[in-house]
Amino acid sequence: MATCFSPTPPVTTASVLEAEAPPLGVVDIGSNSVRLVVYRGTGRTPLPLLNEKATCGLGRGLGASELLNPEGKGLALAAVSRYARLAEAMGVGTLDLVATAAIRDAWDGPAFVAEIEAATGHPVTVLSGEDEARMAALGVLCGLPDANGMVADLGGGSLELVMVHDGHFDQYTTMPLGVLRLSEASGNDRARACEIIDDHLLRLPWLSQCRGRSLYAVGGAWRTLARVCIEQIGYPLHVLDNFSLPYDEALRLFDLIARLPRKALEGIDGISRKRVPHLTIATVLLERLLQEARPDHLVFSVYGMREGRFFQTLPPEVQTQDPLISACEALARAAGRFPGQGRELFAWMAPLFLGESQRDSRLRLATCLIGDVFWSEHPDYRADQAFHRVLKMPFMGLSHTDRACLALAVRHRYTSDPGDDWVDRAEKLLDSATLSRVRTIGHALRLGYAVSGGAPGLISRTALTLQDGALTLHVPGHDPIYQPEVFAKRLERLARGLGVSPRTVTLA
Repeated sequence: MATCFSPTPPVTTASVLEAEAPPLGVVDIGSNSVRLVVYRGTGRTPLPLLNEKATCGLGRGLGASELLNPEGKGLALAAVSRYARLAEAMGVGTLDLVATAAIRDAWDGPAFVAEIEAATGHPVTVLSGEDEARMAALGVLCGLPDANGMVADLGGGSLELVMVHDGHFDQYTTMPLGVLRLSEASGNDRARACEIIDDHLLRLPWLSQCRGRSLYAVGGAWRTLARVCIEQIGYPLHVLDNFSLPYDEALRLFDLIARLPRKALEGIDGISRKRVPHLTIATVLLERLLQEARPDHLVFSVYGMREGRFFQTLPPEVQTQDPLISACEALARAAGRFPGQGRELFAWMAPLFLGESQRDSRLRLATCLIGDVFWSEHPDYRADQAFHRVLKMPFMGLSHTDRACLALAVRHRYTSDPGDDWVDRAEKLLDSATLSRVRTIGHALRLGYAVSGGAPGLISRTALTLQDGALTLHVPGHDPIYQPEVFAKRLERLARGLGVSPRTVTLA
């Protein structure tokens, strides 16, 4: 199955976005853990209503015995039974039970599937390696429609690799290199692990197709590794999704991290102690994969197989929506005073941004759409509340620099005052030209809301022009709504940021 995405943010229809649907639940029965995620049934973004995990170790010892771990089976059955009842209590419309490498590879896997089905009353889908690889790719594409490179999904029992580009996926493979299986097979010895890894990777001549592109790392072990990297380099933004490292920097960090003592790893905030025993092996595996594939960048993704299952259930017209614009439109409808004002302001300020790139235009539209959703916050804290929420919201389809741009622009919509340490961190991700641009967007929004009061249909009766060293606001002269003394200071502020003079022209 291949999915194509619209190259430009489409105007969504209310009937698609606002249609009510019951929640969707996915139970992921993995080699190391069993997890339930319940997603809201409405909208383009997979927003979890519940995300719960049980570490069961179903695949522990599988490489030697070819059987599921007996203790793990008991823990997994208890977890899945709980999850089925929770889903029922939450009114989940569809509960999707999926099993991956451990159950797929174990001799007693079919019998355990039958046991789960008898206990829960729900069928279990045992994913093939191909299914698992493609579902992980769909999860990444759900968040990054323009993903271009290789998706690598690491579980407890297997590693799936799949090439993606233009919303499609191509070559794929699955290998028995999950962290549990590789740890046991290598005895946690780095040199032996490298031998095992290389024995599999060197059989894949198409890995070279990743050169000059990106490698998208998916899975809990690699999310933990991303946290360690963020800590090691003092990275200013503690958001895992789309945290990116250049090829050389990633290898330098991994060489360091693979040799850190266990005690040092356990002392890092946000690191689960259950993940630490396998972190070194997970690091070595990603290091060798990078060295063979040689991508330009490594990108960590928090979206994988479960989000792929969610994405697969969406209508085609929703799948092709831009995930960021769709989320911003939904937020504006839920919390904005006059949601249609965002697109009016986007068009109104366009003369200030002639020749902007498609990426910049998309971010400006997103800012305009959510520029008024924080109006109900206390005036003294509105700017900071808006900034922090936007910076840390689970938006999809945003790089970290894009996320900083969006948060800072929304903050400037409410204030020009200096911010806290988090504002400084966000600003460090951007160059001076980009910082100037986001200030201009924010100040243009402030002016637009001052002119119109936020009411729809009013700002479009005015016009902005930027020429001959002047920023001119053209307003109707016969309408008492457009009184220059109301918005003069904000016009002056916007003009000063652009390095020009402000001017108001009234039209007959």
